[in-house]
Amino acid sequence: MPEKPRLNVAMIGHGFMGAAHSQGWRVAPRFFDLDATPVMQVVVGRNGAQMSAEKWGWNESATDWRDVIARDDIDIVDIVTPGDSHAEIAIAALAAGKHVLCEKPLANTVAEAEAMADAAARAARNGVISMLGHTYRRLPATTFARDLVAAGKLGDIYQVRASYLQDWLTDPETPLAWRLQKEFAGSGALGDIGAHIIDLSQFITGMRLTSVSGTMDTIIRERPLLESSSGLGGTGGVQKGQVTVDDVALFTGRYDSGVLGIFEATRFATGRKNAMRVEVSGSKGALAFDLEDLNSLEFHDATADATVQGFTKILVTEPQHPYIANWWPAGHMLGYEHAFSHQAKDFVDAITTATQPSPSFADGLQVQRVLAAVEASAGNGSAWTAIRGV
Repeated sequence: MPEKPRLNVAMIGHGFMGAAHSQGWRVAPRFFDLDATPVMQVVVGRNGAQMSAEKWGWNESATDWRDVIARDDIDIVDIVTPGDSHAEIAIAALAAGKHVLCEKPLANTVAEAEAMADAAARAARNGVISMLGHTYRRLPATTFARDLVAAGKLGDIYQVRASYLQDWLTDPETPLAWRLQKEFAGSGALGDIGAHIIDLSQFITGMRLTSVSGTMDTIIRERPLLESSSGLGGTGGVQKGQVTVDDVALFTGRYDSGVLGIFEATRFATGRKNAMRVEVSGSKGALAFDLEDLNSLEFHDATADATVQGFTKILVTEPQHPYIANWWPAGHMLGYEHAFSHQAKDFVDAITTATQPSPSFADGLQVQRVLAAVEASAGNGSAWTAIRGV
């Protein structure tokens, strides 16, 4: 059998998302029949990149992303840095002819996102592929939810409810990590986890938000300065610094169909670790997905006899379900990390078939505009605010 072509990957950044993306690149070619083999060539970072390379299985490490992007042997650039550097790295990589996978949200500002979407469109004319990493789209249950809506199982959509609840900031001694600083993160709960529920609600329903009314709050305004990182947080010192992003974002949105949606993104939901939930109600039925039960989808068939109506818990582990045939027998569960393998698989497929994948940088720009509209509304007495470009 002839050897498959290689696609050498350079990952820029190596924090929490670096570990998840590394898992995806490592596992995807071993479980999916890809037409090209992604090779974990180099991980790039200022501090500890060599340790990350050894731990996660990369061939080498580097400290300067510009040097790595200029290399002829690099085919894919995977960006997992904080949002303040996404635009510069992605635009340079696309200009160098590299295929680019970028973590969400696309950027910290609409202007940056517009520049990235423009760069991606120009690069696409030369066969360069780009994709945004909204990985929750690639869970079997969420993809199946999208398929059910597209097949008309819910009928006319009446309402959408979406929330993302975490509690990792409830302790006032949790240190001032980059996710709590606007210059690095762009926004707080709104952009970090609110972007997920915006994208996922639109992905599942096929509808786009056109206007929003929102409010935001910062609950703890000062935190210990970060001394060492670990996971989302780390260890703080004695001195304190200002939190410059939101802790909680609440907003109502109207979709292009006229349907209303209600959204909550918070990192102060005590006891909720990673509870992302999307529920869609329609004239023929309803569905609900909960990330803390990610192998399942709740489905209600309103056309069934009234005596047997009610939400049914569907275990989304059959080989006929999205992505599942390449994994385990029915009932053998998948986890958070498997979506990153699906992401790597879909990105490689897009490259080998010369097909621009979804979500695109243009999709990311649209979500960025929603985030900006929520922030603008919150600063203007929660006034209804139109989303630019719609």
